[in-house]
Amino acid sequence: MSTTVSSLDELPGLVGQHLGYSRWHRITQEQVDQFADATGDHQWIHVDPARAAAGPFGGTIAHGYLTLSLAPVLLAQVLRVEGVAMGVNYGCNRVRFVSPVPVGTEVRCGATLAGADQVDGGTQLTVDLTVELRDAPKPACVAQVVYRYYV
Repeated sequence: MSTTVSSLDELPGLVGQHLGYSRWHRITQEQVDQFADATGDHQWIHVDPARAAAGPFGGTIAHGYLTLSLAPVLLAQVLRVEGVAMGVNYGCNRVRFVSPVPVGTEVRCGATLAGADQVDGGTQLTVDLTVELRDAPKPACVAQVVYRYYV
């Protein structure tokens, strides 16, 4: 399930509604290693499968910020906003990394529109995101993210 709107004018009417879920996305060791290279965070719980196997998580885990960085691509599968010139990440109001994300597991994003406010030239969306782990009792990440769409 996903939501498509043809104009920014439709967004205020969706405030408070669950917008849907993204497809499942598998977290790979290659992806984690590339994120480590990009950020300089080479902590062994992320990049050393042999050492991590004996560690607290039983294997390597994704960086919390890698999980959060998937929000734009996963949210694009949940909410499609047509009739805009561009959309930008504006920030986060809050973020919590609730559960580790073991390499090899799948995550998806669910989203609820928490706010839609007019700004100069467009609309600012506040979205409550939950990044779920397949078959897990608790989410990997919960965040309130802010995006701006401009016409």
